[in-house]
Amino acid sequence: MKSIAEGSYIKHFQYGCGVVTESEGDRTTIDFDLHGIKKFVTSIMVVEPAEGIPPKRSRRRKKAVAVPLPVPVAAVKGAK
Repeated sequence: MKSIAEGSYIKHFQYGCGVVTESEGDRTTIDFDLHGIKKFVTSIMVVEPAEGIPPKRSRRRKKAVAVPLPVPVAAVKGAK
């Protein structure tokens, strides 16, 4: 099977609608509206073109904030 064009809006029978984010000869990655990113074997994948336009997706991810560890009270008293 040929690869599907990236950016195509498709419909899968189990996961619903999604956007093709990557498609190579043997693997296809789809970002579904409700189920997130899933990978498929292209040759056995069953999808059809979806109607409409895909919803806007936020591509920005929050970075983890480093939280300082509390200093034990005994360590502070022993430092004097």
